[in-house]
Formats: sequence, C-alpha cells, structure tokens
Amino acid sequence: MNIGEAAKASGVSAKMIRHYESIGLLPASPRSEGGYRRYDDKSVHTLRFVRRARNLGFSLDEIRALLALWHDRERASADVKALTLRHIDELDRRIAELAAMRDTLRQLSEACSGDGRPDCPILADFENAAAGQACHGC
Repeated sequence: MNIGEAAKASGVSAKMIRHYESIGLLPASPRSEGGYRRYDDKSVHTLRFVRRARNLGFSLDEIRALLALWHDRERASADVKALTLRHIDELDRRIAELAAMRDTLRQLSEACSGDGRPDCPILADFENAAAGQACHGC
C-alpha cells in the first residue's frame, strides 16, 4: 500500500510516517519503481503501536524502547512494566504542575473584578514575575 493508504489504515498522518522513518522509529519502507514508499501490514501494525503509545503520552525515546522490547521475544515483562511505571511517575509530576498552574490562575481570576476598570491583578502578577518579583495578594 502507498503512504496515504498506510496513513488511513494506521491513523497516523503521512507526514508523521515520513518523520518516524527519518528518525528510525519505523524502518525505511521499500520503494516502488516510481520511487513511492510502499508499506505492508507489518508496517501498519507498527504504526498503530506507535500511535497508541503516543496517545498514552510516551515520548519518542520511550516508544523506541517499547518497540525494542516488543520485538525482543526474550524480553522480561518487568522491563516493560518498569518503563511504564517511570512514565506514570512523569505523568503524575506533570499533573501536579498543571494543577498548580490551574490553582494559581483560579486565584488570580478570583482576585480580578472583571469590570471596566483597567486594574487587573492577573496582568500585575505577570508583570511582577517579568520583573523578578513575587506578587503576593495583588
């Protein structure tokens, strides 16, 4: 199948397929006589694997490691679990950071009267941060 068909079958855009090939995440595809990329079912299966891992937030390096483990029939499932647990720890860290951002923005928005006056505690906080100052209770 051509790259468009592989993209449709895998749910990965043609642009990303080319990118994954360029970084070695997907083996380079054979070419037709006309120079077009050709993909088989195995390639589509790998692309679906990559798409699922990306949808779960794994980085490209983590996906590279997962693919290596997937292809290694002698792998220990403990290795897969360890990689996954490290990813969960990173997700927990990012969730905590996002929650802290949300809480800060909520506090700033609650301090803002939201009326026609130009005074704005939200912008004052940003300005103070830009000046290297903390804005406590603006």
